[in-house]
Amino acid sequence: MIHDPLYEPAGHLLTPVDPEVPQRAARLRELRLGQAPDAEFDAFARDLAEAARHLAGTDQPPFAMVNFVTDHQYLGGLYAPQAPGADAAGAVELGREVPLDHGYCPHVVVRRRALVLDDVCDYPRFAGNPVVDKLGIRTYVGAPLIDRTGTVLGTICVIDREPRPWGHPGLGLIKERAADLMQLIRRREERQG
Repeated sequence: MIHDPLYEPAGHLLTPVDPEVPQRAARLRELRLGQAPDAEFDAFARDLAEAARHLAGTDQPPFAMVNFVTDHQYLGGLYAPQAPGADAAGAVELGREVPLDHGYCPHVVVRRRALVLDDVCDYPRFAGNPVVDKLGIRTYVGAPLIDRTGTVLGTICVIDREPRPWGHPGLGLIKERAADLMQLIRRREERQG
């Protein structure tokens, strides 16, 4: 394995070095994305969670997000399942703004390719992430959102509290859905004209 000092600096930082933040922030402003919750992206996240639930064969859908990444993460689309026995007020444990060191999406953005972690505890680099202890997250699958200019805007992802054997079907699902969302964003851009 070749050591990439940009992606893997000494000490395995929780957040990889990301030199594209200024370009990404400018592009997100241009597209008017990542500054407020978006009902269409929330619906997309809900549909993604349902597709992931079906793929995993579980009764409860996982969390799903449309995440725009700059100097922080902004969940423009969010689906958070209600915990069994909780009332609706307790359904969402995630805020819309998330620090860069919480979660795995910044790694997907810098890598510019999908990441599948069936069980995050199997990966020392990822097992110490704050979302493991704070939210009990045990699985992750995410794909980059790369627009027509080649800018990685952020990610879509699915996370859950139980390990899941996503494998190639999970990778295929997340990449297909990322392409679907990029088509939606492209249509919006064309309408903004």
